[in-house]
Amino acid sequence: MDIRAFKMDGLGNDFVIIDNRQKITNLTKDQIIKICDRNFIGCDQLIFIESSKSSDANLKFFNSDGGESGACGNGTRCVAKLISEETKSENIILSTSNGNLESKILDKNIVTTEIGKAKLQWNEIPLSEKLDTKNLNIKIIDSNNKEHSGGTAVNVGNPHIVFFVNEIENFNIEKIGPEIENHKIFPEKCNVTIATIINKNLIRVKVWERGAGLTKACGTAACATAFAGKLNDLTENKTDIEFQTGKLSILIDDKNSIHMKGPVSEIKEIEFKL
Repeated sequence: MDIRAFKMDGLGNDFVIIDNRQKITNLTKDQIIKICDRNFIGCDQLIFIESSKSSDANLKFFNSDGGESGACGNGTRCVAKLISEETKSENIILSTSNGNLESKILDKNIVTTEIGKAKLQWNEIPLSEKLDTKNLNIKIIDSNNKEHSGGTAVNVGNPHIVFFVNEIENFNIEKIGPEIENHKIFPEKCNVTIATIINKNLIRVKVWERGAGLTKACGTAACATAFAGKLNDLTENKTDIEFQTGKLSILIDDKNSIHMKGPVSEIKEIEFKL
């Protein structure tokens, strides 16, 4: 099978994007896993663009383990840029399983997307039992073998847990991430963020992404972290989330809707055989 696709990234969080609006490409789970494999093409997520009557396009996201994801913030921003090049419009609306997301293309490949309101109820995350989502009291261990208890759960299209700690470098995200992702309290698994408050407008993070593993950046994790920071009175309405490759700016407006702004890469066209 010959496949034409696009390769893009947001702060290193990278995607293979297949346009299914003219010619439909059907892939099995194993084929999706192969495309995402770093020894083949390699990406954090694979995205399908589909036709939509209610928006500029419909999006479907698949993690590198082949499982479908409900939301992908950086992926949405990348496709918004791609569609805007085609339509010559600065305003793009994309449909996802979590509703329509509106994006605006700014100068120098900066794209802002309104993700919408966060969900905080235990059954909206979802959790397997009724707990206080502001503090799940889940224990993680630092490099000095000291115990830290906490975790704020937020759903921004997919489930997240955010741990606020004094220094993220003291925590091994590659060990903690899969343990918490597969914790019994999360029936649909979860994304895991370890975060340090630098000041009221800056949070430094490491992210383990559900179904994808360690990632250089994650848009929905940035949204979840900023919202959890505000919820815990640690940050203000506008917060930068710093990853190893750069920052995403998150704004929580007066209606509690979350807006994410940051750079996307140039669009690269690729062809490969499966």
